[in-house]
Amino acid sequence: MNGNNEEKSPAENHGGGEDIKPPENKKWRFNSPFVQVSVMGFVCFCCPGMFNALSGMGGGGQVDPTAANNANTAVYSAFTVFGLLGGGFYNVLGPRLTLAAGCSTYVLYAGSFLYYNHHHHQAFAIVAGALLGCGAGLLWAGEGAVMTSYPPPHRKGTYIALFWSIFNLGGVIGGLIPFILNYHRSSAASVNDSTYIAFMCFMFAGVLLSFGILPATSVIRNDGSRCSAVIYSRPSTEAAAVLRLFLDRKMLLIVPAAWASNFFYSYQFNNVNGILFNLRTRGFNNVFYWGAQMAGSIAIGYVMDFSFKSRRARGFAGISLVAVIGTIIWAGGLANQHGYSLNNLPEKKLDFKDSGIKFAGPFVLYMSYGLLDAMYQSMVYWLIGALADDSQTLSRYSGFYKGVQSAGAAVAWQVDTRKVPLMSQLIVNWSLTTVSYPLLVLLVYFYVKDDNDDDSNDKV
Repeated sequence: MNGNNEEKSPAENHGGGEDIKPPENKKWRFNSPFVQVSVMGFVCFCCPGMFNALSGMGGGGQVDPTAANNANTAVYSAFTVFGLLGGGFYNVLGPRLTLAAGCSTYVLYAGSFLYYNHHHHQAFAIVAGALLGCGAGLLWAGEGAVMTSYPPPHRKGTYIALFWSIFNLGGVIGGLIPFILNYHRSSAASVNDSTYIAFMCFMFAGVLLSFGILPATSVIRNDGSRCSAVIYSRPSTEAAAVLRLFLDRKMLLIVPAAWASNFFYSYQFNNVNGILFNLRTRGFNNVFYWGAQMAGSIAIGYVMDFSFKSRRARGFAGISLVAVIGTIIWAGGLANQHGYSLNNLPEKKLDFKDSGIKFAGPFVLYMSYGLLDAMYQSMVYWLIGALADDSQTLSRYSGFYKGVQSAGAAVAWQVDTRKVPLMSQLIVNWSLTTVSYPLLVLLVYFYVKDDNDDDSNDKV
């Protein structure tokens, strides 16, 4: 392949962009968008879903969060680079190799905490975190291309909700793992070895599932049309294309939302779940945190796809709904934060069985944070998907989003490591999300076009 000519995959040379006869058994065909997005959901169920459950324990399940904070800083620092370049790897390697390579790094990361449980050396966890950041950049670029370009254009919100629900089911199951395996250890400070081994088994299953993802040219929608073909270009071409996104006005409007969307995790996981609750209750809470994410993604998916006939109106409605709900939840967080600080920690950690009514308020707040996270990120993914309809462009957009998101997260984990006052952390998190809403309104106003419902007969 030379530098001036882009080479197409074999599938593209055999009618990759043309319509064909609508297939039989539409929904459950392996090469249907429904099944492919579902498989992608289960890949993320096993890998980032379990990673989220591990992080949600606060400190990676350890009594001292320092090692986990430093490992997460390494994760997101590497992710910042590979999130931006992940779309280039996806376009060059295709979905299977990109996803398999990315998933394998999750297994190593969980293994590093199994090692830390015995030796308490941070170096392995930090190196594994850096490798995970590289792998996560590959995985999420592939995921973004799949879930935004495979579905029919007028049902992207529904498919994003489908993916997000399956993905966050991983967090629910992942929350059950430490809850069950540490149930009788109510006074324990760190999770046991079996917890990390169980996480590793699920993550390895994700590596195997990633080989079930088909390239875009092999996926056929219910009306007989193929998904947009991917043009395989040189890595240097992809790198230049991604860097040009920093001059793209559409992407600049998304930057604050991308930066904010993972910034609050360190506060929520370490300083709400980690500080207020004991070990087994943290696992219990995560079942509901990630379960609430499933509900949130379904709710916002419905609003973004079905609330109005106009795509632009649906975009405005979704942003407005998330802004109102977000304001209410962060106000509740402000009220809760007045009850403790780093210099005034609770005398006794809350337990779901023994703490009675004192458990209820912080539990509902933590669950609500999960609801808001899913609604916020699903909304942003819908907006990204509304900006284009080809997987090559969308993989770059998704990579840009995840790269900026990861830069924010890397900063956030170090903010927590340096013991910034908890009230300051909350106010910064609330402010970042609030600033993003009017910019997303401008994005919809200037760049999201109403579709003509040309493929309105294509059903989910």
